[in-house]
Amino acid sequence: MTNFVVAIDGPAGSGKSSVSRRVASDLGFGYLDTGAAYRALTWWVYERANQPVESLGSGEFAADFDYRISTDPNDFWVKVAETDLTEKIRESNIALKVSDVAKQPAVREFMRELTRREVAKCSLPGIVVEGRDITSVVLPDAQIRLLLTADESVRLGRRSAEMPAAKQLGHEVSKRDLADSRVVDFMNPAAGVTLVDSTDLDFDQTVAAVKAFIAKQTN
Repeated sequence: MTNFVVAIDGPAGSGKSSVSRRVASDLGFGYLDTGAAYRALTWWVYERANQPVESLGSGEFAADFDYRISTDPNDFWVKVAETDLTEKIRESNIALKVSDVAKQPAVREFMRELTRREVAKCSLPGIVVEGRDITSVVLPDAQIRLLLTADESVRLGRRSAEMPAAKQLGHEVSKRDLADSRVVDFMNPAAGVTLVDSTDLDFDQTVAAVKAFIAKQTN
């Protein structure tokens, strides 16, 4: 397993993906976007496998889901078989469907093991892993565990900036947070998890705050 793991959790629009990627790049660490796996599986279910979401409960999908992801923060890509999904998984139609896939217990169990395997494969001095339930369920033994959050209005504003269609998706993003929070509590830090509130911080300030915390814990 890689020497040092930074686990970052948080709701939609908290900035955990962009912040985690920059922190990883600055520190020379690997970067793992676990949400990409859920979105790629959502694409696969609806666009390629053409099977009902309920069928995922059996767990049989795991053998056919040929998923690969880069852990290089400066050369990030996501693929299923030979299809490059790096851009596709950010489209609004995926965002609206991903909760239906992610709430399946068999999917979450599969993703936990997939994440742990990807972390173990990283040969760099450390890796920043971000996504839902990372700090409490998937990587509870990570050396650094952070919950990155912000006020809902701020998070929705950031989501709108990321996705041109997100202004009309604001309600859907809130619904997604609510639906996901019924599966795992990502709004409140678990024991040993440090809260980072970026409501009043811009992107660079948030990155600096996370890096400062890591430095403090490692010195």
